Formats: sequence, C-alpha cells, structure tokens
Amino acid sequence: MKTKQWAMIAYITVIGWIIAYVKSKEERSALVNYHLEQALGLIIASIVWSVAIGIVVAVLPASLAGILSVAGLLPLVFMIFGIINASNNAQQPIPLIGKLFENRFVFLRG
Repeated sequence: MKTKQWAMIAYITVIGWIIAYVKSKEERSALVNYHLEQALGLIIASIVWSVAIGIVVAVLPASLAGILSVAGLLPLVFMIFGIINASNNAQQPIPLIGKLFENRFVFLRG
C-alpha cells in the first residue's frame, strides 16, 4: 500500500489506527507519522468529548439534550477533515484541535 493510504486508514476507528501503525512500519514516511499522531489525538479527544457530552446530556432536560447530542458528531467531522488532508498528501493539522497534538506522540516515529 502507498503511504497516503496508510495515513487515511489511521483515521478510521481505533482498529484502523492500529492496522496503519503495525502494517506501515516498513515503509513509514513523515506523512504517515504525522497522520498517526493526528489520528491518535483525535481518538483521545473523541473519548473525552463523548464523556463530556454524555454527562451534560444526562443533566439537561430531554428537549435540550436532543439538540446537544448533535454535537457528538463533531469528532466525525474532524475525522473527515483528517482523511481529506491525508488524501491530499498535506501535513495540516485537524481544525481547532490538531495543533494540540503536533509533536506530542513522538514515540510513534520509532
């Protein structure tokens, strides 16, 4: 597989990230490393976001909770941005949260 494809697969669920990490070891490039870091950051942020939304939805009345539960789709939007960046061979951070994860997971480069 091409490195661009490994970078795109990294964004597709945790299993996709693991497959991209393990299978791309032989031919890992700067592009794959960058998107592995961004995807791992997105996975962590998605978990935190889901827990926070779950707590807020549990506290709010049902009418407001339904509206706020749409905010649970935000990680999906970020995932699509990441896949688009990977398909364009661009090492651009994910909007809003991507800068937080640049050079945070240096252990992935080894």
